[in-house]
Amino acid sequence: MNFTDLIKNSVMDNFTANIDISKIIITMSISFLLGFFIYILYKRIFSGVLYSKSFNISLIGMTMVTSMVIIAVNSNLVLSLGMVGALSIVRFRTPIKDPTDLIFLFWAAAVGIVTGAGFYSLALAASVIIGLVMFIFIKKASFETPYLLVVNCEGDDSESDVMKAVQSEAKRFNLKQKTVSRGNVELTIEVRVKEKEAQFVNRVSAVDGVKNAVLISYSGDYVS
Repeated sequence: MNFTDLIKNSVMDNFTANIDISKIIITMSISFLLGFFIYILYKRIFSGVLYSKSFNISLIGMTMVTSMVIIAVNSNLVLSLGMVGALSIVRFRTPIKDPTDLIFLFWAAAVGIVTGAGFYSLALAASVIIGLVMFIFIKKASFETPYLLVVNCEGDDSESDVMKAVQSEAKRFNLKQKTVSRGNVELTIEVRVKEKEAQFVNRVSAVDGVKNAVLISYSGDYVS
């Protein structure tokens, strides 16, 4: 047996022509359970503006479909080469607005790959660790929700009173934008409130010279 035959045999031994039905059932069941775990966690820690149920359900589908592909790839060498070529031309054009969503997409795909390859313990342990990390950091970051306070007031005196009210009522604040026109001063302030949001904006709107006050929840990204 020469070196070429040795390489050929070692490659072919890693592929089995027959797929055990029991392995398919176990693999797809574990993929579904781990995908459902990702689904529940995403729904629990979602902190964006609009929750997309269809995107969340697609995480379960991606986990199971990826596992199916890996099972097929492991079963036949020719099929694996063909699927690699076919999948390489697929282009996904769905826009991802939140970087956290991208993490969940890669997580679902990785779980499907690992589960389809038969590394069930790795998929389970890694999913638990990643889930704990995501839960702790995302929920911790959302304890103090940032708000944008937009206030329209009459002039310098009312502006000074508004800033004093914000300083006394907010934990932290930062002036983002100031627009001055004749008879009107518009302030955009990033605030972290101490108490209930409605009470805070009511106190600000009660300041003399304030025409209106709007409190907007946002994710922390602002372009002035």
